[in-house]
Amino acid sequence: MTGTTAFEKRNIAVDIPEWDPNMCIQCGFCSLYCPHAAIRMKAYDESELKSAPATFKSADGKAQLKGKKVTVQVAPEDCTGCGLCVQNCPAKSKESPDKRAINMVPQEPLRDTEKANWDFFLSLPETDPTLVKKDSVKGSQLLPALFEFSGACAGCGETPYVKLVSQLFGDRAVIANATGCSSIYGGNLPTTPYTTRKDGRGPAWSNSLFEDNAEFGMGYRLTIDKFNEFANELLDQAVADGGVKAELAEAIKSADQSTQEGVEAQRARIAELKSVLDAGIKAGCSTCKQLESLADYLVKKSVWVIGGDGWAYDIGYGGLDHVLASGKNVNVLVLDTEVYSNTGGQMSKSTPRGAVAKFAAGGKPLGKKDLAQMAMTYGNVYVARVSLADPNHLVKTLVEAEAYDGPSIVICYAHCIAHGINNTFGVEEQKKAIACGHWPLFRYNPEKAAKGENPVSLDSKEPTMSFEEYAYGENRYRVLKKINPDAAAKLMCEAEVDVKNRWKTYQELANMSYASPECECSGNGCKESAKAETKA
Repeated sequence: MTGTTAFEKRNIAVDIPEWDPNMCIQCGFCSLYCPHAAIRMKAYDESELKSAPATFKSADGKAQLKGKKVTVQVAPEDCTGCGLCVQNCPAKSKESPDKRAINMVPQEPLRDTEKANWDFFLSLPETDPTLVKKDSVKGSQLLPALFEFSGACAGCGETPYVKLVSQLFGDRAVIANATGCSSIYGGNLPTTPYTTRKDGRGPAWSNSLFEDNAEFGMGYRLTIDKFNEFANELLDQAVADGGVKAELAEAIKSADQSTQEGVEAQRARIAELKSVLDAGIKAGCSTCKQLESLADYLVKKSVWVIGGDGWAYDIGYGGLDHVLASGKNVNVLVLDTEVYSNTGGQMSKSTPRGAVAKFAAGGKPLGKKDLAQMAMTYGNVYVARVSLADPNHLVKTLVEAEAYDGPSIVICYAHCIAHGINNTFGVEEQKKAIACGHWPLFRYNPEKAAKGENPVSLDSKEPTMSFEEYAYGENRYRVLKKINPDAAAKLMCEAEVDVKNRWKTYQELANMSYASPECECSGNGCKESAKAETKA
């Protein structure tokens, strides 16, 4: 059974967020940042409010939602009280800057009323997806969260990414999960945070070993592709036998499923196909019976491989590299906390130079492995580095990565209590990591290279602060300065060089011109029609 975390009411928050509909700008940020999907957003017709509890709040829809009512609702018994939503709410009162569109208040006085409001909120119909752009923060947060109420740490930096994937692609997602934090909060049976839409569609999830998760996900892809191939063969046979009309078969085979609308349209065709096949089965058609069992594989499946940096950079890297080199349509989501978070905070190859961790008590002596740059060398892999600090870039990147017909890897900065920070300010730390150049946001899109364009897009600005200024805001760096200031100073200096060189490398990559993909071939070999030139 899925969605069982909904029955596990923890009631651990002393304070919970309270929504102010008059101040809210309906941006969706609070919903996106919530690590436990305890804040949701819906737009609906005013007529739906007839049976609403007396304390249920709503506001008139803004922008694309004009003519609708909008509610941002908190689940009081599922909220962990981390405060990420409040800290990152952009709507502030001019008269009282501490007051925002969502504010922390004591939970106990609101528990009963907000519980009734939450139950009513869940009974409201889901937002009409045609009202907003799905590849926007606001649009994504009006989609149902199919990953909810996990047992992750309060203010977790990983779960907002997983939740967002479930909102954007969860209706057709098949997830292979590496052992680690994401397998503990993702599948700590019997409480399962993965759930379904009201029509019963939702992610299929399974946990594999630490070392073979990428291959595990690759197995999903190969199996799905083979079933799809066989289903198409059976579809042709059913047409030849007269059991299925050629027009329906052609519409199914030529369907554009690159968008959610395309996927839903294909599902309608498959429902029609199944109705036809059902009649054929009753008439004794053996091909119809076989095709019925595989018909759902004619609808696009989105394969995701999810895990932390311990898996992606270290123990599972060989398999990950194999999958990226395969050219197959597998999406990889790396939840990068820069340390083995789940097993006590051991150093990983993602740990930056100078950070203290288990097995690096004197500060890590080597620099952070650049997994993104390694993946880019294949040329046919969609590669990106993202952060919760830029949610618009994050949503756009995930949609691009999933739409790319080939391997993709999206590396996500995930703040963690292992960094020695207050998770309430985790997104602030992410902003600093970007501002100092430690975590440059970028996308490498092979489709651009195929057109002769530069595939690298550097999406963050020039550094505006030093790495030291960012690093010494976290205990993982600060502790070494206390116990061994000389070693800390040396490593910090070297880490600053690491950051500057990495930024310069990405900047140069983004400024390069690329060769035309066309070439002139002859019997004596191949002569390039154009050569890449680096701008001065």
